Amino acid sequence: MENKKPDVIREQAEYRSTEFKTNDAMEVLQREYAQVKPVYEAGIREINARLETLDSEFSLKFMHNPIHHLESRVKSLDSIIVKLHSMGYPISISCAKKTLHDIAGVRVVCRYVDDIYRIADLLLAQDDINLILKKNYIENPKPNGYRSLHIVVDVPVYMSQGKLYIPVEIQIRTVAMDFWATLEHGIRYKRTDAVPPRIVDELRACADVITETDYKMQKIFQALQMVGDKDEESPESIIEADGRRPGR
Repeated sequence: MENKKPDVIREQAEYRSTEFKTNDAMEVLQREYAQVKPVYEAGIREINARLETLDSEFSLKFMHNPIHHLESRVKSLDSIIVKLHSMGYPISISCAKKTLHDIAGVRVVCRYVDDIYRIADLLLAQDDINLILKKNYIENPKPNGYRSLHIVVDVPVYMSQGKLYIPVEIQIRTVAMDFWATLEHGIRYKRTDAVPPRIVDELRACADVITETDYKMQKIFQALQMVGDKDEESPESIIEADGRRPGR
C-alpha cells in the first residue's frame, strides 16, 4: 500500500546519507518503532473487523456487499523518517506519533460510489469512533485526476496498559478509482524526471472517463435492483390473482 513518488524516493536515498542516520541513532529508532508498531497494527485490525462486520450485515439485509476488498499497511520506519524530514520535524518516534496520522492505513475498495459514502457514514456513526480529518477527493479531485474519500479516525484498542486511541487513515474508493490510481502510480513510479504535461493531461482525461463510467455502472446496478424488486413482488400478485402458487 506504500505509494512512493519519484521525488520521495530520491529524497529517501539522499537522506540515508545524512549524518543523522548513524548506527546508534537508527538502533534507537528501530527499538522504539518495534514497540509502537504492534499498537498501530491493532488499530488496523480493529478497523478491518468493523468494516467486515458492516459489509456482512449489509449483505444479509440488502443482498449486496458494498466492500469489494480491503488492503492495509503500517508505514515503514524509512517512510516515517523521510516524511518527518520533509515536513521539518524532529526525527523521533514520539514526534511521529504526535504529527503523523497515516502511520496506520486502511484502503477500502468499494463497488459503487454510493457505497463509499454509505461505508464512511456507518463507520463514523459508531459512538467510539472519532473523526479527526476528512478530505473528499471525489467531489474535489486532485489536479492529476485522483479521486478517493480520505478520513482519519481515532479507534480504541485494548492493550496491556489499557485502552488507547489510535489514529488510522482510511482511503475509500471504488474499484474503478483504484484501477486508475494503481496504473497512474505504476506509470509515475521510479521516474527520475518529471512526467510531460501532455501525459499528465492524458491521465486526467482517463480519470474523467473512468469517473463517468463509474456513475453509469452505479445507475445500471440501481436499475437492476428496481427490476429485481418488481420480480420479487410478482409471485404474490399471481397468488392473489388465481389463489395458486407458481409452479403448482
